[in-house]
Amino acid sequence: MNGEKSLHRRLLLAGAAGLAAAALPGAARAGAPDTDEPEAGEPDIDGTREWNARPPRESVDVLPYRPSGIVVHHTASPNTSDFSRARAHAHARWVQDVHLDDNEWIDTGYHFLVSRGGWITEGRHGSLRALRGGDDFVLGAHTVGQNVRTLGIAAEGSYHTGATPPQAQWKALVALCAYACARYGVRAEQIRGHADFGGTLCPGALQDMLPRLRDEAAAPPG
Repeated sequence: MNGEKSLHRRLLLAGAAGLAAAALPGAARAGAPDTDEPEAGEPDIDGTREWNARPPRESVDVLPYRPSGIVVHHTASPNTSDFSRARAHAHARWVQDVHLDDNEWIDTGYHFLVSRGGWITEGRHGSLRALRGGDDFVLGAHTVGQNVRTLGIAAEGSYHTGATPPQAQWKALVALCAYACARYGVRAEQIRGHADFGGTLCPGALQDMLPRLRDEAAAPPG
């Protein structure tokens, strides 16, 4: 299913890179399998098993509290015109390969990724389970100094050279941010961009679109 029409249908049916931080003393470990049951109001999210993720190098830490914000990124990947679900899964595998093999991290640094076709995939293992629970979150590796307090969401593509996200991707990003804010009690004002925390071009045009993203994520669905 491609395009805005199929995305709208999926959302209605659903209902509404930095350095890895060191493991915290007393942090829980993500060992339980991801739940397959979506929560009410959850957008369509493909878990790590659905896109055939590689296992983490070691246990992923789960922080015993809620995140206080969201940081938006782009993945600096090609601005593909392939909006398929298969492409979203291939992109998730590409990001994980870079983070595991090139960066030598334990897993994907981002908690979630949003493809140009509007498909949402879980990034770091355990992120979807934690989001559904709403009481804890996985320690990511997406923004220096913010990994212990924020959720990292990355949009597929390169938006630092004048390109803007496709409508399908934008709608899915809004839906994911709205759901994460609701589950974790995060105020939409706490949706930030990677560039807010250091000298980076990430997330490109999305940085200037943050006021709109906050407004739309805070608006009631409908």
